[in-house]
Amino acid sequence: MSKIIASAAIRGAYKIVAQAQEQWQRAMDKFGAKEPVGFPNTAYYLPVIYGMLGAKVEKLGDMESILKRCKQILPAPVKENHPLPYLGPALDAGMATLFAEELIEAVRYLEKPDFYTKGEDISDRSIWLGAADDVILRKRGVEFVDGTAPGFAAILGAAPTKEIASKIAQELQQKNLYVFMSGEYNGKRFSEQLLEAGVQIGWPTRLVSFGPDTTATVFAMGFATRAALSFGGIQPGDFRKILIYNKDRIFAFALPMGFVSDEWYATAAGAINFGFPVIADTPIPEILPTGICTYEHVVSNIAHENLVAKAVEVRGLKVNLASVPIPVAYGAAFEGERVRGEDIYLECGGGRTLMCEWVTSKRMSEVEDGKVEVIGPELKDVPAGSKLPMAICVEVAGREMQEDFEPILERQVHHLINYAQGVMHIGQRDIAWIRISKQAVEKGFKIKDLGIILHAKLHQDFGRIFDKLQVKIYTNETDVKEKVERAREVYKHRDTRIEGMTDETTDIYYSCTLCQSFAPSHVCVISPERTGLCGSYNWMDCKASFEINPTGPNQPVPKLETIDQKLGQWTGVNDFVNKASRGKIDHYNFYSIIYDPMTTCGCCECIAAVLPMCNGIMTVNRDFPGMTPSGMKFTTLAGTIGGGLSTPGFVGHGKYNITQRKFVKGDGGISRIVWMPKMLKEEIGERFSQRAAELGYPDLLNQIADETVGTTEDAILPFLTERNHPALSMPSII
Repeated sequence: MSKIIASAAIRGAYKIVAQAQEQWQRAMDKFGAKEPVGFPNTAYYLPVIYGMLGAKVEKLGDMESILKRCKQILPAPVKENHPLPYLGPALDAGMATLFAEELIEAVRYLEKPDFYTKGEDISDRSIWLGAADDVILRKRGVEFVDGTAPGFAAILGAAPTKEIASKIAQELQQKNLYVFMSGEYNGKRFSEQLLEAGVQIGWPTRLVSFGPDTTATVFAMGFATRAALSFGGIQPGDFRKILIYNKDRIFAFALPMGFVSDEWYATAAGAINFGFPVIADTPIPEILPTGICTYEHVVSNIAHENLVAKAVEVRGLKVNLASVPIPVAYGAAFEGERVRGEDIYLECGGGRTLMCEWVTSKRMSEVEDGKVEVIGPELKDVPAGSKLPMAICVEVAGREMQEDFEPILERQVHHLINYAQGVMHIGQRDIAWIRISKQAVEKGFKIKDLGIILHAKLHQDFGRIFDKLQVKIYTNETDVKEKVERAREVYKHRDTRIEGMTDETTDIYYSCTLCQSFAPSHVCVISPERTGLCGSYNWMDCKASFEINPTGPNQPVPKLETIDQKLGQWTGVNDFVNKASRGKIDHYNFYSIIYDPMTTCGCCECIAAVLPMCNGIMTVNRDFPGMTPSGMKFTTLAGTIGGGLSTPGFVGHGKYNITQRKFVKGDGGISRIVWMPKMLKEEIGERFSQRAAELGYPDLLNQIADETVGTTEDAILPFLTERNHPALSMPSII
């Protein structure tokens, strides 16, 4: 390893540890040792420290032991004649740097509570987003699970010009990578350059402005550490597994842009511990042999036009780029882009106008592959700020095409259109909503390009199941009204097919192992009456997915012999789970939260937990940020049972699953539910009440407590008693 790099990294580590010591002492003098500290709304305390050391920093006084640990692992400065290798000491200096940076940022949260926005978006008050809370981690972590986001780039400093910054950011976005930004160079910051260039930044566009200083880089390392703890099921303190997990599964790299200071070297050494290489635009010493990182550790003096390509090569990323012949940039990173106010050129749907999206099968003779028609006004025919009705009708034909595949293809319309820069798409079916920006129109974007996107991408991703595809986009009132009415009939028909099925009427269930990239022991098995816990897959979806991709994550699982009809356990399912989890899980029950429940991963929409005092269960959705009667928030629950564990008394599940007939049926069904957030009650209320009425409890929804009643068992029990909740008269749940 370069003596220059080792010397600089160790010097930088000493500086940052000294800064942490100084700021901690100042905070101690002002607030005292018992003052609570931490990053907002997270169950992972200060995550790098918690992950690597297993230490919970909850109060200012807890920081003293961490500072002592930093000083213990700080190596001696490099001597003129040094007989030992440099790599190990430099990596120790890097880890001490990350610990100290977390302490510095935690003190900043304490002293300046409004410095960071604490959300997904920048605000007029601040562009610095700070540490991602656990809601963001779960939401964004799913994209790393399903491959939508192959990795992230951590950028320190600034580009020579805002134009170069914009070009690099767009190239990273087109490769679907997240961009984590921090630090400054010559008084400039990369995130500020993007704003000057008119680029939207924030979590939705994957351009994340963590903070203005080098120390904010630790938020990127914290995100990676929490991914290992949350999705990988690794225990805090098992630093070796966390570092290996990140090397193998979190494809990230650092891009220092500008003169590399001692503090940058120290922070970069911390990143190398995680297997994240450093690719610089300045001529610094290189570390080319492999070892900690997959390939080279430090590569330097790369021209800006080659920077992203070189970084992808060095990290060993496999990036599939979409080739879509439209006049705007295209990639998953643009899915979160927003088109608002004065930026809107055209708006369709969203309650403003009629809109629907409909995929339907046709005879081969009725479809001309690649034909895209706009029937009604085009963008050139309407002024900026216009509203139009819209019906996007995708017609497919092929010898392998089946009716069951139609909703699978239809579900892709949302993100495929949303990947176009300057186009915002929300919802699906007849509640879809599209906005097209003025900037997109200035670049030559047309309504017809929506169809070109769908033709190119559906062929690319699903071409095996159809031969031809054409798109008709209607934008006149009469045609759109007629298409919406026809589409609604089809939607209703599709919904009743799965509603009419029961777990007893099929001998085949389906697996979903998508989340095993993050939670290796998690195996989701999906039946007609138990949708996937992420809420994205039902039995029909999995059946179609298997036929589309026979070697994919959705495999048929024969039930075979019944072991326990009440709890939901079968020999065939057990055999599959044992094999797919590599022997870590040998059985579980479909319908129970008490007896060996299904495994849970970090992608679950909701988590249910037993409330013994109330003789029932509660469930909480990931969007609810508050405390629950279990004594834990969603984030803490997910951190406790995620990672592919089967945890009696807790289970992850989808929102829709609550209203299916087999939901915790082995423990009493939905009549056991005594608490759920108000927002969830409102979302599923209609279907829930229908299901409750079938069971003889027509007023059950009103008998269930929510956060307005209380967030402890003691607080909600009087309410349940007053409302005569049926759970109170049921046999003991434990």
